[in-house]
Amino acid sequence: MKLQEIELTSLDTGPYGVSVSDKGEVWVTQHKANKISCINVDGKIREYPLPTSAAKVMCLTVSSEGEVWFTENAANKIGRLTKSGIIKEYTLPNPDSGPYGITEGASGDIWFTEISGNRIGCITNDGKIREYELPNKGSFPSFITLGPDNALWFTENQNNAIGRITVSGEISEFKIPTPASGPVGITKGNDEALWFVEIIGNKVGRITTSGEITEFDIPTPNARPHAITAGAGTDLWFTEWGANKIGRLKNNNSIEEYPIHSENAEPHGISSFDGKTIWAALECGKIAKLTYIIENNE
Repeated sequence: MKLQEIELTSLDTGPYGVSVSDKGEVWVTQHKANKISCINVDGKIREYPLPTSAAKVMCLTVSSEGEVWFTENAANKIGRLTKSGIIKEYTLPNPDSGPYGITEGASGDIWFTEISGNRIGCITNDGKIREYELPNKGSFPSFITLGPDNALWFTENQNNAIGRITVSGEISEFKIPTPASGPVGITKGNDEALWFVEIIGNKVGRITTSGEITEFDIPTPNARPHAITAGAGTDLWFTEWGANKIGRLKNNNSIEEYPIHSENAEPHGISSFDGKTIWAALECGKIAKLTYIIENNE
C-alpha cells in the first residue's frame, strides 16, 4: 500500500470534489481558489478559473462525453467545462438553491442536488433545467449517484434517509436505522447495491434497490466519513474527515484505515481509477493518491 500527496499550485486552494475520467485524468474543484484543476497522467496540472467570483465550486463529475460538470454552491449555478476548455454556466431557476452533489444519468443528462432548495435538479446538454421538490422540508439532499436500476439515488442528510428519483421524477425515501446518522456520500458498488457514509452515525451503509439497509461501524470514533467510491471487487473507499484517514471496507465486512501524512488535511471528495488507484481531495491544498496491489485472497 502506498499513499502519496500531490500539492496543487498553492496550499490555500481548498480542494473539495474529485472525479477521475476514463482516461485517468484527475479533475478537482478548488472552492477557495475558485478554479477547476486537472492532473493529467503525466502529473502535469492545468487550471481553469471560473467566470463567476466566489462561486464556491463544490462537487464535479466527468460525463461520458468527456465534459466536466460541477456545482457552484454560492453562485447558484451549474458549471460546464467543455472539451475545448470553455466554461459555461447555467443559473438555477430559484435563488439560493445551494447546488451541491452532481452525477450523470443513464441518458446523459446531468443530475444534481440542491441542499438549500430541498430539490433534485436535472440539466440537459442544451442547458434546460427541471427540478423536483422533495417530500419533506429541510431534507438537505447532499451527494447523488446513478443506481444499477437507472434511477438516481441520493442522501438526505437532515432527513436521515436515502432517496431515489426516477427519470420521470417519482421520488421514494428509505429511512436509515441509525437515528440522526447524517448520510453524506453515496456511490454504486460493484455488487449492484448503493453504498453511503454516515458522518454522524460513524458508519458505512449499504442499501439494495429494494430498500434493505445494512450498516457497518467505523473503528475510529468520530471519524466523520464524508465521501465514498467503489474500488476493485467488493472494495469501498471513503474519506474520514475527522480522523484524517482514508478508509477501506473490504469483503463486505471489515474496515481498514490508512492515515494521511499531512495533519488536519480535511479529506473530502474521493474517486477511483482502474480499481487500484484511489484519489482524495484534501482541503489543506493537496490531492492524496493511494495505490495498492490486489491480493489473491481478496
